Amino acid sequence: MKKIALFGGSGQTGRLFLEQALEKGYLVKALVRDPGKVVMKHRALEIIQGDVLKEGEVKATVAGCDVVVSLFGHVKGSPEWLQTEGTKNIITAMKTSGLERIISLSGGGLPYPEKDQPKFADKLIRTIMKIAVPKILNDAIRHHEVLEESGLNWVIVRGPRLTNDPKKGNYRVGWVGVNASTKIGRADLADFIFRQVEDETFNQQMPFVSY
Repeated sequence: MKKIALFGGSGQTGRLFLEQALEKGYLVKALVRDPGKVVMKHRALEIIQGDVLKEGEVKATVAGCDVVVSLFGHVKGSPEWLQTEGTKNIITAMKTSGLERIISLSGGGLPYPEKDQPKFADKLIRTIMKIAVPKILNDAIRHHEVLEESGLNWVIVRGPRLTNDPKKGNYRVGWVGVNASTKIGRADLADFIFRQVEDETFNQQMPFVSY
């Protein structure tokens, strides 16, 4: 069974992904800054206390794994280039260990002009992000560039506004403005992310998941 190197497993979406992975019989190594935030105990789960910005701790997490799932993101007080620098560390660790597959999480504000057809509301949201949280948007864009330049087998999953609705099991996979809505439950987002561990349909792409 595959072993997943998980970053961001203590976040709201990360915890739901972790539950699914363990339920499906996967082994998981999770790097978290505060192990106390991961209440789940499981024989297939190895918790490593550390920071995605520490190259050695990232390498220790990736070693012996088969695929990387990167769900970490900005919280209050995060460094400006958190996602970019953390992703660089993950890429270095993957190349050291011979891994090729990484699934990364980002938001709908991350532009994908090859597929997106943003409507007025989408453009408005993106404009607001540029004004209100330029740090997060710029970091997401640069993290995408870093993955593109890596030569790895990557997919970036994007979502709109996240809710804590119960898992529905039904959602749409499209692009911003194409077969898409304005929200997704974290449980269903985690379900789609988990499916990418085995399904490589969206290699080198940035699907947008919504209800």
